[in-house]
Amino acid sequence: MTITAGSSATGEAEQKLETRRIGEDCLMLILSGRWCLDQALPSHEVVERELAGGVRCLTFDATGLGAWDSGLLTFLAGVIKACNRCSIDVDQDGLPEGIRRLLAMAFAVPEQKVAGRGRENGNLFVRVGKAAQDFIRSAPAMLRFLGEITLSFLRLATGRARFRPSDMWLEIEQVGPRALPIVSVISFLVGLILAYLGADQLKLVGAQIFIADLVAIGMVREVGALMTGIIIAGRTGAAFAAQLGTMQVNEEIDAFRTLGISPVDFLVLPRILALMLMVPLLTLYSGFVGMFAGLVVSVTIFDISLFEYYNETLRALELKHFWVGLSKGSVYGAMVAFAGCLRGMQCGRSAEAVGEAATSAVVTGILLITIAASVMTIVYYQLDI
Repeated sequence: MTITAGSSATGEAEQKLETRRIGEDCLMLILSGRWCLDQALPSHEVVERELAGGVRCLTFDATGLGAWDSGLLTFLAGVIKACNRCSIDVDQDGLPEGIRRLLAMAFAVPEQKVAGRGRENGNLFVRVGKAAQDFIRSAPAMLRFLGEITLSFLRLATGRARFRPSDMWLEIEQVGPRALPIVSVISFLVGLILAYLGADQLKLVGAQIFIADLVAIGMVREVGALMTGIIIAGRTGAAFAAQLGTMQVNEEIDAFRTLGISPVDFLVLPRILALMLMVPLLTLYSGFVGMFAGLVVSVTIFDISLFEYYNETLRALELKHFWVGLSKGSVYGAMVAFAGCLRGMQCGRSAEAVGEAATSAVVTGILLITIAASVMTIVYYQLDI
């Protein structure tokens, strides 16, 4: 087969594509002349018809190839994909080194998903089933990442982990003090809601003073940790995924590995430590803000004196409630950091993948928090704590 294009405007040799049989099952693709986008290039489907004739091996001869650009690469990529579909061996030794490198890079990058393309139109059950399948398929990767983090903590315990303490302090500042405004607002409103809901039921039996018990125990033991965990998942978990995802796109994480530095030690460990340290403190702060909201409602709406509310709160709160809340805060912080760093490290190499990683980090973080909250509540109940 021979395909020849017209003469080029630059005076270079005209584009020419030939195929030649070598033996019984090998096909040679001979490229010559100028292969650029400003001229009509042949489609790879022309070659596909030749490949359908019992070919087992494809080679190239580009000794007569002149100027070329991405048009040639697109043509060759289509030919190679067709060979892969038909299980035909491709020998690229006959191509110039520059073309071979570009083809290797093109096939090394996973195909990007374009928003809106291939959108699934299945019903709810189909989508839920596929989501469950995706979660099950991702379980080995999650366990592997958990193992890497465990090894990183062991290296930290033996003084062999490599990360800059200044990075951890920077993360502590980001996840702790800078989260105080949003935690304050949400905790105050939640405490307000708890006080109103409790008062609505307690006034039926004339026991509105127990609003203090309800708000204090609820905020310190359960709600404060849960709300703080969800806030941190949306605020910090997504930020962790976006930061690591951007580093993945810029190949900075590959550079760490090339230099022999564990990215889990250098990037993940400071973030996990920062959240495990700061989320319990934010949980404690959230509990006090919620109790303050309950105090405001009780004093201004239900005519409970400040002294009565204070004494009832002290009577209701025990030290174990604080320990339960702090332990849950630590676990939720670890869950959020794990989800954010996992999705960031799994991020693809495009801007769209960074956005997907951030969204997935929030969903995964909230899901893990919900599971952990359920398990810990049952365990504490069984232990009578």
